[in-house]
Amino acid sequence: MKLTPQLLCVTALAVAVTAGASTAAAATGPVASQRVDGVITAAGSTCTWTDATTSANPPSTLTIDRATINSSLSCTGGASATLNNSPALTFDDAAGTATSDLIDITVKQSIVTCSYRATGVGWTRDGSTRTYLNQAFTASKSSGSFLCPGSITAEPGSASLSFR
Repeated sequence: MKLTPQLLCVTALAVAVTAGASTAAAATGPVASQRVDGVITAAGSTCTWTDATTSANPPSTLTIDRATINSSLSCTGGASATLNNSPALTFDDAAGTATSDLIDITVKQSIVTCSYRATGVGWTRDGSTRTYLNQAFTASKSSGSFLCPGSITAEPGSASLSFR
């Protein structure tokens, strides 16, 4: 049973954020529509969501609506996932970084259900775009089967968030 790829996907998609490397240039481009798409790849599996709504446009502080993530979230490899909170993000536009408050996610693979929480996860803006790449982070198990790993780790750059 491969739980780790799907757990990493969902955890990163939930948008826990405190960036590492910085980019000095301010983001430019068309006016944003308060939407965000996400993708993460881990151990050959990919999880994605599209068209999730946000309460504002970056660089303003915003919340990503969990219901709109959950409505389009899909993972390869037979897992299902549910984001249990609506993460709040704050941005440091000059540094090209953002910070989230909490990620709380539940993943089900076959008959095994695992829940994980992560705080202080980092994302760094990709150049002058509104796409952010994750920094390495670890999410700790908050509940679930004894078959669930006690924590999961996402590698740097394995996820992206694209605000539009």
